[in-house]
Amino acid sequence: MDRLCALFAVKMEHRWTQKKQKKASAAERRKTAFPNMSQCNIEGRRKEMVVAGLEGTLLRHDSAFPYYMLVAWEAPAGFLRCLALLVLSPLIYVTYHLLSEWAAISMLAFVTFAGTPEEDIASVARAVLPKFFADDINPHAWKTFSAFEQRILLTAYPRTMVEPFARQYLGVEEVLASELQFVGGYGRRRATGFFLPPGVLVGAAKAAALRSRFPQPYLLPDVAMGHLPSDHHFLTCCKEGYLVTPSKSTDLLPPPTLCRPLIFHDGRLVSRPTPFNALLLLLWLPFGLILTSLRCASCSLLPVTASPLFLKALGVRFVVKGNPPDSSAHTDSANDGVLFASTHRTLMDPVFIALVLGRRIPTVTFSLSRVNEWASPIPTVRLSRNREKDAAIIRNYLENGDLIICPEGTTCREPMLLRFSALFAELSSRIVPVATNCKVSMFHATTARGWKGLDTFYFFLNPSPCYEVIFLDELPPSQTCAGGKAPHEVANHVQSLLASTLGFKVTNFTRQEKYKTLLGQT
Repeated sequence: MDRLCALFAVKMEHRWTQKKQKKASAAERRKTAFPNMSQCNIEGRRKEMVVAGLEGTLLRHDSAFPYYMLVAWEAPAGFLRCLALLVLSPLIYVTYHLLSEWAAISMLAFVTFAGTPEEDIASVARAVLPKFFADDINPHAWKTFSAFEQRILLTAYPRTMVEPFARQYLGVEEVLASELQFVGGYGRRRATGFFLPPGVLVGAAKAAALRSRFPQPYLLPDVAMGHLPSDHHFLTCCKEGYLVTPSKSTDLLPPPTLCRPLIFHDGRLVSRPTPFNALLLLLWLPFGLILTSLRCASCSLLPVTASPLFLKALGVRFVVKGNPPDSSAHTDSANDGVLFASTHRTLMDPVFIALVLGRRIPTVTFSLSRVNEWASPIPTVRLSRNREKDAAIIRNYLENGDLIICPEGTTCREPMLLRFSALFAELSSRIVPVATNCKVSMFHATTARGWKGLDTFYFFLNPSPCYEVIFLDELPPSQTCAGGKAPHEVANHVQSLLASTLGFKVTNFTRQEKYKTLLGQT
């Protein structure tokens, strides 16, 4: 038995040595056969065709784990899938680097996709992944890739994961990728976790897919860009091949300007879930669940004058700037109500404004879940999106006191302000702009695809969330409708004031455009 074990160990050591030598020789061939991408002449080549890999080429990182983890988190039974991926990550790493790239990706795909509805995968690929892909783009590689008008993407990722981002933000004409297998009828298709033949596009399979798409040699792309040793196969198929070498200097460069600005995105996770980040996240969850329960209870059950003290003790940070209106001067006389016009980062904006002021100021909302409505420490007023009815409701509340409104009508995560509705400007001449911003480290507190009832829960689930509330001076009468200004002029002026205060960019995007983008209707 000992003799057999010794023979097996010698055989495995010999096999690993051969594999290392093979990789080393392949790397040496790459260095001698293909120049660096910096040597590619991009002048006057707009009409030519380029093909590039995604992982490690257009993306700075070649690890697929974070992107599969993102899909797993958003899929049904997400916590169990993420836990399984994290437990298997050492095995996947060893398999990828020592045994088979194909087998490692197959394991990732099976755990992530098995039993997942096709619609869910498409939704994540459309609304969640683009943000993380865009943040990971290599500026040097993108500069070369974008210099060509005809762009082909060749990747081992499943097509459903990368195609929305590639077409909308990279301007890619065609995506050559691995194909997931689905079963079931229309509208009920689910992934099996396996790939259709020829399987995962790695190594020679990439070259075969490229030759199959361009059977005539003279039709092959003019320029190819690759990174991994296995990319050598498809680089030899094209007229020119270049290597993208990883460089830490790309971290210091500003993010590249893609074909389309990425303003709207969804998903709960803030950072790329690398194995280390994912481990920290899963270890934090048991403590976070207890902490967020205490925070929610403090916010919902205690008086608004006491809640800030308990929230601060539980790790919630407040940053208050400007001069809040004096609560002692508040009266309930007719037409004396102040309209607080706030930016809209999360549904907690009005709550934190009220907590800072120490008064239960009501707020108007368009779409608030019953759970959040019940747990809100301040009165909430539902609007119907009928202009006449909503105007009557707002006037009634202003006649009886102060009111908080978010004229954007929906949240935006990026440092941008959406177009302000002019309705609030028509209804009050006492307008106080309030700039709000939140800082989170693990979880976003907004969602378009998920259940909005968990938004408050996810905000408080962050280890140390921070809310910044900046009170601006009340608009002078000359800058309101009472002073002769048009409603849209007042709304645009307030939007500009708040944007300059926060250092945000003013946009004309609306709520409808946000949901059309996230639902794939644009």
